Order: sequence, then structure tokens, then C-alpha cells
Amino acid sequence: MKELNYPFDAGYILKKKKSIKRELLSDGSERIKKKIAILGGYTTSDIKLITELFLLDNGIEPEFYESEYNAFYRDGAFDNPELAAFAPDVIYVCTSNRNITDYPSVSDSAEDTDRLLTNEKEKFTTLWESLSSRYHCPIIQNNFEKPLCRLMGNRDAWDIHGKVNFLTRLNLFFADYAATHDNFYLCDIDYISADYGLKEWSDPFYYHMYKYAVNVNAIPYLAFNVANIIKSIFGKNKKGLVLDLDNTLWGGIVGDDGVENLAIGPEESEGQVFTEFQRYLKEQTSIGVILNVDSKNDEENAVAGLKHPDSVLSPEDFIVLKANWEPKDLNFKEIASTLDLLPESLVFVDDNPAERHIVREQLKGVIAPEIGNPSEYILNIDRGGYFETTSLSADDLARNGMYKSNAGRKALEASFTDYRDYLLSLEMKGTLKPFEDMYIARIAQLSNKSNQFNLTTKRYTPEEIAARAQSDEYITLYGKLEDRFGDNGVVSVAIGHVSGDECDIELWLMSCRVLKRDMEFAMTDAFVKMCAKRGIRTIRGHYYPTKKNGMVRNFFSDMGYTLVSEDENGNREYVLMTEGYVNRNSVIEVN
Repeated sequence: MKELNYPFDAGYILKKKKSIKRELLSDGSERIKKKIAILGGYTTSDIKLITELFLLDNGIEPEFYESEYNAFYRDGAFDNPELAAFAPDVIYVCTSNRNITDYPSVSDSAEDTDRLLTNEKEKFTTLWESLSSRYHCPIIQNNFEKPLCRLMGNRDAWDIHGKVNFLTRLNLFFADYAATHDNFYLCDIDYISADYGLKEWSDPFYYHMYKYAVNVNAIPYLAFNVANIIKSIFGKNKKGLVLDLDNTLWGGIVGDDGVENLAIGPEESEGQVFTEFQRYLKEQTSIGVILNVDSKNDEENAVAGLKHPDSVLSPEDFIVLKANWEPKDLNFKEIASTLDLLPESLVFVDDNPAERHIVREQLKGVIAPEIGNPSEYILNIDRGGYFETTSLSADDLARNGMYKSNAGRKALEASFTDYRDYLLSLEMKGTLKPFEDMYIARIAQLSNKSNQFNLTTKRYTPEEIAARAQSDEYITLYGKLEDRFGDNGVVSVAIGHVSGDECDIELWLMSCRVLKRDMEFAMTDAFVKMCAKRGIRTIRGHYYPTKKNGMVRNFFSDMGYTLVSEDENGNREYVLMTEGYVNRNSVIEVN
């Protein structure tokens, strides 16, 4: 929904929250359901309501548990049958600097100050460890905004008795904890409040009147950031950008003005703005964001512009470059298809409001943000939270190289008339093994990101994946695939629950970047072999249809399974006998 994309009108969202929710729930979108517990150090009712809107807009339908006022520690650190029965998928600890028990006074010794700091560290550590051990789910914790007032002025920042110094030291401890504990995430209130304006954010009127530690008008900004973390945890991030060129990556129109007259580079202020924007985009690729071009231009001119001596980005930085005179929405669809992605996985960035409107209208679910003037491009894309990073795997870091390699594979495919000959020419090597600790995070990430090739659409946290890997009740299998173009990383995952001489497949998925490469055959062969070694005679497979996974409707039939039932909703159950199974993979060398 455009009204919920950054930059948004916070007042409008607060005023229209009920009607926005009705519209979202009636739009026919398919959403995953998640249980979210909010443990508040102050009033959180509106935070819950607005967070719900942003989550619905990101494909997550939440159910909430909300603690009583300022009961965050009691609810989290001690036995809580109600919260245990709720069984949260995520816990959000919504605290502020008003929840600090004791601040140092100017008369305190250094030892006294350290003791107070240690008390706060131990209080929160006890809370986090209790939550982790009891509920085994991701925890989101606010760090602390700066104090509204500074007793000693600027000295407050470095003097150990200053509140600014005390909160800074606590924030550093929170950061260290997040860096050393999986499934623990910080909502950076310190930054968000500064970005909003600390004086307005911490307006004491709202605390004394409503027991809100944040200005009510700032709640959408807090809720937006919390929702961004949650949607990232559950694989709802965007994967890349589709960018216009003229007046987006440089000032001017390359076809009219000529490459030499484009505004880019250090010589003038306008050019510096576009250089800075390109540098920002280049940095995005380092966390796995893929860049593409969708421009109304002759391709020769587009490439010439990207080869400008002051251009930070070059043609090689883009996976797909579409420069022609076709409608941009059609080019956008082709770009997504080439990448084997759904269009809504990509964000459209164009200075022209008419083009943004057309893409939004023709490609439902695609975000085309209002980017403002060139000096605002970075801010509006950065604040959009499209690529909120809650995990950063080796596959994320290598994503651009993987997509480039895929483009090379497609070019090679076009030169063959026999598809099997093409597959053999790729010289594919597969590594198929039970889950290993080093890949737990990637496997969990895949379970939350994969929509098209996902037979049961189940989602898992890293803890849930690790528990299945360690249990004799489960058979687990991951698949990596390498070929002459490079390493695709972990691309396929299967989990089966064992009961007697039967195995029930609860998860089977594969990354779309290795579609039609026979990896599904190699995985099936390996899974059947593992089952047979365990004395399993019958494997049961399930297909639960969604709006996105129609491509695998007949997957189990193609793998040799027999359909045994199908209900009115299209849910199917299949069986395969391990005895007499004949391997189907003939093109991948399997380790």
C-alpha cells in the first residue's frame, strides 16, 4: 500500500489505522501468520496497532500478546503460563530510557557508577536469557534514546556521571550482546529518535498524559522500524533495485545532452549529488542487493552514460540492463523473469512520477517509492527499509556474482539445441548432506524467503532448524550446487519427520536461481537413499497450494510419487515406496 511506504504521512496513518487495516485484510493478499509478543516498559497499544499495519503490508498477518503497562520484566523473566500458551514467534521488548532503574549522581564514585551500570546489564541479560530459554524465538530489544536533558551540558557525553555517558555505555553493551548472540536484534531507538528529532520524540507531555515514552506522532516511525526487522527475520525483504538512468543516476538526458554534458562527478554541486547516490547504490551491492536498469533509451547511449569517467557504477554492476523504448512495466516484468524472481521482489526507482504510477498500477505489489529531488534519493530509499539486514550469510555477500553467473548460464543455454547436452556442459557438482551447523542460518533464511518452489510453505527460525538437525525424529538434507560458472551455495532443503517405517516430508524447497537444472532429481535420489538406510518404507509428500507456488503443483508426480488424496482446496498428499526406487539424476555429479 502506497500510504505505508516511506516517506509516509504519520498523522494520516494514526487517523486512518482502522480503515487501512480493513483495506489491507480485504485486498486478497496471501500472508504468513506469526505470533508476536510485545513486552512493554510503557504504554504500547498504538505501537501494536500501527506495527500490525506495516506487517500486513509486508505479507505477515500478526497475532499479538501485549503485556500490561511496564510489566516487561515480570512477564519475561519469570514463569508466564499465558505467554507460554501463546507460543510467540517473535518477542519485542519495547523499553526506553525511562526504564533505567538508577542513574549515577555527581557524588558517586567510579565504582558506584560501574555498579549501577552492571545492575542494568544484569537485569536485561537475565531477561533476554530467560526469554531465549523459555520461548526459543527471535528477540527484538530497543536500545536507548539519549536523555532529553543534560545536567552538565556537553560534559554529559564523557563524564561517567552523565546520563548521556551512562546510556551510551549501556547501548554499547546491548550492541556487543547482539553481535555475540544469534536471534537477538536491536531496534535502534538511539538512531531513530535522533532522526525524528529528540526533543519531539521524547516530549514529556505524552508520558505524563498517556504513559507513552515516545511522542504519539512518532509511533509510526517506531512501528515501521520494528516491522522492518520482523519482515526481514521472516524473509520478506526485497532482493534488488530496478533503476532508471536519466535524472536518476545522473543529471540530464544522455540521448539529448550527450555523455560529456551529463551532471555527474566532482566539478559541480548537482554532479556531486548523483555521484553520492551512485556510491550509495554501489555499497548496497556489498550486502547482496542486486541492481538492474529499466530505461527509455537507446542501449548504446545507456551504456555510454554508465561508462562516463566520473560514473561510480559501470555496466558490469548491473545484472540485467534494459534500455529500449518499451513500456517500463513490461521491461520490469522481463527483468524479474530473467532473474527468476517475482516482480514484487524488486523496487522500482525512477525520478518520473508518471512512470512510478504506471509500474505500481500494472505490477501489483511492486514498490515505486516517492524519491523526491536528487538530494533526497538516498534518504528516501535508505529509510524505506527494503533491505533491512538481520542476517548476512556468505550467500548474501556472493549474491551479485551468483546472479551474474546465472546470466552466463542463460546465454550458454541459448547456444544448445539439446537441453540435456546443455546441462552436461555446465559440469555441475552437487553436495548433498544432512544439516550442518555452518549452514543453519542460511537454511532458515531459505525457508523464509522461498515462495515459488516451496511445497508446504512452512517457515523456521534457526533454533527450529537446529533442533531438527539434532533430533533422531527427523531426516534433514541440504543441497549445494556448483558448476563451471561458480558456486550457487545452499539452494535446496528438505526435512522429513520419521514415525516408524514412514517419513512425512514437512519441508521441501529450492531456490529459483537453480530451476530446471535437475537439482530436484538429485535431492530426491539422496532423500530416498537416506530414508532407505533408516529402514523407512514409505515417504509421504504434501503440496499446499498458494498464489505463488503453482509451479510445483505436480512436483511429487514428476518425482515418481503417487497421488493418494486431494481436497477441495487443492491440498495434495502423495506416497513413494523406497523399495525399487530408481535414481533420476543423470547430469549432476553428487558428493
